[in-house]
Amino acid sequence: MEIISSRSNTKIKSARALRQRKERESSGSFLVEGIYHVGAAVEAGAEIEEIFIAPDLLKSQYAQAIVEDAAGRGVPNFPTTVEVFSSLASKENPQGILAVVRQRRENLNALKPEKFSWGVACVAPQDPGNVGTILRTIDAVGASGLLLLEGGVDPYHPTAIRASMGAIFHHPVVRVSFKDFSQWVEVHNYHVYGTSAHGKVDYLEFERYALPTILLLGDERQGLTPEQVEICREVVSLPMNGQVSSLNLAVAAGVMLYAMREKLGREE
Repeated sequence: MEIISSRSNTKIKSARALRQRKERESSGSFLVEGIYHVGAAVEAGAEIEEIFIAPDLLKSQYAQAIVEDAAGRGVPNFPTTVEVFSSLASKENPQGILAVVRQRRENLNALKPEKFSWGVACVAPQDPGNVGTILRTIDAVGASGLLLLEGGVDPYHPTAIRASMGAIFHHPVVRVSFKDFSQWVEVHNYHVYGTSAHGKVDYLEFERYALPTILLLGDERQGLTPEQVEICREVVSLPMNGQVSSLNLAVAAGVMLYAMREKLGREE
């Protein structure tokens, strides 16, 4: 196959446009960059539209196997020059492989306790790295998926994809309003547990979390609103013994998810 040598090539321009949120949202596709992450997408059976490679950079036998595996599933791959590939990549010193992948358009109403028994809901998260890291922790503890309430960062931002370490290909991510979320919680009898510096119970002293359950994490600057606190079965606190007033969102999620993992019980 002829190597693409022009940055103005139609396919290159279309792929490069996916570095912008507006294009990701309108097209329903996103970029996955790097050997590990493209491999994770292939192994997870993600809907891969096309793969771009820079033969002069791609020396890994594993990476070559990824390309061959994808090609065997009918995924086209396009070789490019290093210069053209670098115009697609968001990282310095790219590894020479990048995939265009379809987003999983999940619907909140399709998530039911039978298959979504333990989730995390974040209110308007602003850091894509935090979103990806929370997804990675969700996968690590065996939780179900992530709900993003009231907007916030794009979960398909390249930084979020990298930080998730492949978890985004295995767990649903749904963007929804708080109003719809609260109605869904009520319909399916979810137990919502919030976190706040002003929570009445220390998270280590809380005895049991009932399934199906949602961990609700508030806005990173303002925390949970009174309306959000109202739907919580309990609001627990993470003690802050130093000078800072709060934890990083992904750190707080990690602490809580592992604490919940030890104390999850069946639905009451």
